[in-house]
Amino acid sequence: MEDLERERSLYRSLSGVSAAGTGEQGLVEALHAVTGLPTLVEDRFGNLRAWAGPGRPDEYPKPGPQQRREFLRDVTRRGPVVRFRDRLVALAHTHDDMLGVLALVDVHGTAGRLEVLALEHGVAKLVGELRHQHDMVELERRLRGDLVADLLDGAAGDSAYARSRAVDHDLQSPHHVVAIRWDEADGVLCRAAEHAAASLGARSLVSTWHGVTVLLAGGQLDARKLHGALAQRLRTSTGSIGMGGRCDSPEEFPRSYREAVLALDIRSTSRSSHGATEFDELGVIRVLDTGDRCAKIRRFVREWLGPLLDYDARNRSRLVPTLAQHLDSGGSYDVTAAELVIHRSTLRYRLRRIREISGLDLTDADARLNLHVATRAWRTLDGVP
Repeated sequence: MEDLERERSLYRSLSGVSAAGTGEQGLVEALHAVTGLPTLVEDRFGNLRAWAGPGRPDEYPKPGPQQRREFLRDVTRRGPVVRFRDRLVALAHTHDDMLGVLALVDVHGTAGRLEVLALEHGVAKLVGELRHQHDMVELERRLRGDLVADLLDGAAGDSAYARSRAVDHDLQSPHHVVAIRWDEADGVLCRAAEHAAASLGARSLVSTWHGVTVLLAGGQLDARKLHGALAQRLRTSTGSIGMGGRCDSPEEFPRSYREAVLALDIRSTSRSSHGATEFDELGVIRVLDTGDRCAKIRRFVREWLGPLLDYDARNRSRLVPTLAQHLDSGGSYDVTAAELVIHRSTLRYRLRRIREISGLDLTDADARLNLHVATRAWRTLDGVP
């Protein structure tokens, strides 16, 4: 009779958990109340999610990945409820997905039929709870992804603010669109980018758009710091980031997206392809016709600097950097020579060779303007300081 009453108490407790919607913590508290044993839930990786009863460790021990895989294989093979060291363990899983672990801590080995029954019924409840949480996460991810797509496409309309509030994101603060490509990071890049932005104090919406991972980041964000934070999370720096200009309203997201992709393409096709480039840093390149991304900019650079670039490549000379510094210095011989740490006579010789090879008159205003734009574009494309 006593066992029967304890079983009835178990069913009532678990039914109460379902009705109250108290989730994992409510489940472990109900099982602890019925069994008298400390009860816990771990996720699939071994992280503690809920605990009820005495003896909870101050720092919960987490196994290594290989050790965890071996544990899950062993319990799966022996299941549905097995003893593993000082615990009775049951796996919460569906046919195609491992969700977590439910366990009773039974140091003295006193657990019997009721405790096994409690775990069997408890893990069924846990599967439903974790499945529900998983479905809610997937729903929110889909809603966020749909909102990102509509914002970038310019189709969000008047509902943008209401939709953003529904996914707990504030669209009414300034934003930047960030475009990201990263080697060997498929499947984890979106989540890693979101966490990296959060570590820098920026809340974001993230999705994949036309093959590029896109972050809509609120507040101030430094693209280089984001690259560093993301490299730390992914344990590799082999990625490129482009950041568009500031958006003060949802209607500006398509423009910022185009700017971010341009900055990303310039960064990823430059000599220093791994790193971050902000559109606002591109200077005069921003006003060039960039309908086919970087191709027109590169053709412009070749048109004005091609012979000089080829000469530098053949002879390991520095005519193009000399020209760039001379133009940046406003044509001042003294400033240019000082910046390049060369003698004025060396500078005069290089400028004469530049005129001979290019066939251009450096005193002509139009030529100087086009050459200045071309050298600035060359520096940006090739990652030259």
